[in-house]
Formats: sequence, C-alpha cells, structure tokens
Amino acid sequence: MERNNLYPIFLRMHKIQTLIVGGGNVGLEKLTFLLKSSPDANVEMVAPFFRDEVKALAEQFNINLIYTAYDASFLCDKDLVIAATDNVEVNKKIYNDAKSRNLLVNVADTPEFCDFYLGGIVTKGNVKIAISTNGKSPTTAKRLRQFFEEVIPDDVNILVENLNQYRKTIKGNFEQKVNALNKITETLISK
Repeated sequence: MERNNLYPIFLRMHKIQTLIVGGGNVGLEKLTFLLKSSPDANVEMVAPFFRDEVKALAEQFNINLIYTAYDASFLCDKDLVIAATDNVEVNKKIYNDAKSRNLLVNVADTPEFCDFYLGGIVTKGNVKIAISTNGKSPTTAKRLRQFFEEVIPDDVNILVENLNQYRKTIKGNFEQKVNALNKITETLISK
C-alpha cells in the first residue's frame, strides 16, 4: 500500500521571501490560497500581465507586482518559489533555476517538480489543520477541509487559550507537564 511520506510544517510566511511567477488564473489561485492562510505573507509576483483579481489582492495585502517576463535574477533573496505560469517550459526553467539555488519550489499541477504541495487547510483561531493527499487528489483535500470546518467547533480557540494559560502554571519537568496536559485533554476524543 502506498503511503504519504510528506513531512508537514507550518511556515512563518512573514519571515520568508516568496516569489510567485504567473499572474493568471493559477497565479491567482496560489496567491489566494497563501493569503487566506497567511495574510501577512511576504510575497512578490512576476508576470507580463496580472488579472484584475490579482491586482486587487496585491493592493489589499501589499504584494509587489513586477510586470515583466520571468528571469532567474528574480530568485535573488528568495526562500520559496511557486511557478504558476501556463507555459510548461517556463515552469521547468523556474524549477531548474530554483533548484540550482537550493530554493524550495512548487510547480503548479506538476508533482514531479514540487518540493512541497499546497494542501487543504482548516483554520479556527489558533488551531490549524493541514490536509495532504500526496498531490494525488486536491478535490479530496478540499472535501476533507470542508468536513473539518464543520465538525471543529468555532469556539475551539477558547479551549486552546485556556489550556495555554493552564500550561504556564504547571510545575515539574517536561514529562510531568506533558502528562498533566494529556490527562486534561484525553476527554476531547471520545470513541
């Protein structure tokens, strides 16, 4: 049986430099997804043209738009790259250029040219759940996201805040603190 070997991480997008290449439908989708989860993300976009929706998001979220064709020089000082053009050759060039600089890169709809995938995300206050189908079925990730958005209560953040305050008061070593928190939270999951 095949398994998903991806390692999920949560990036502090305001601390890294992200480049999205492409200003059309796919660029819009990637930018929207990124900003929904990380509205303070530090993003620059490069494309010969940008959809009006991209321009509106750029204005709202202070995204730098560069109106020109892609060139490898745009990768300078970047940490993360998303290739979202409708040109396969340009996307491959972006991938190769990014890899030569040891940058993490995602080429839209091309799993073999991705170091990471942009999965489904559920956010309720401080609680965030990432969903991955290993690049196999974004539609399934979307449906699972919708399911979790409905079953996780909107007030789960109150629980998280209260547990955080309690955690600060627990005395003892790391193991004792973990045991105390495990005891309190074990009732969250009923069989």
